[in-house]
Amino acid sequence: MNNSNLLQQIARKNSDKDKIAEMVIKDTTLLPELFTGLQTNEASIKYGSNKVLIIISEKNPGVLYPKLDFFIAHLENENNFLKWGAIEIIANLCKVDSLHHFENIFTKYFSPIEGHHMVPAANTIKAAVKIALNKHNLTEKISYEILKVEDADYETAECNNIVIGQAIKSLDELFPQLKTKEPVFEFVKRQLKNKRPATRKKAEIFIRKNQKLLDK
Repeated sequence: MNNSNLLQQIARKNSDKDKIAEMVIKDTTLLPELFTGLQTNEASIKYGSNKVLIIISEKNPGVLYPKLDFFIAHLENENNFLKWGAIEIIANLCKVDSLHHFENIFTKYFSPIEGHHMVPAANTIKAAVKIALNKHNLTEKISYEILKVEDADYETAECNNIVIGQAIKSLDELFPQLKTKEPVFEFVKRQLKNKRPATRKKAEIFIRKNQKLLDK
């Protein structure tokens, strides 16, 4: 398949993005065309290419690791979909980050949590779990970044409560590995009074599940 055919296939409605990703992994000479696709104005190609890159980062992160700086730059992209894609891709690339580049952008990466927009904050908190699983030495530091959600100011109070719910889910996955558990547990306890029922429910489940770990 040549490059133009690749983008044509991506543009097709209901195209199999997983299959396309596998194709690019097997023939990395096709990879540059995905980056070209990100620059096009045609939405089906732009966002299709972004989706394929996310899948590649999940299945074979080593293929995209040399392009890490490209995705770091996209953390500031004005296009929200590409920004959100970069958040997810960078988290996946941490699995092969042998040169520890992520540590150099740690503060920048987690800055959306203290920002004013719900979606990038929630995406960052969700992706944080993948980073912690691949960089165990950062787990404590990551948990403190997630806890900043409590003082964040997103679009509405409901947005805040939604992101807090995501924070509880992510912290639940990190909790067994944390050496300092009390700040996280106390944060979740406070959410037992959260005004959003779904967030309160997440807090209740967290407390029941993790109380025994705190008592050890």
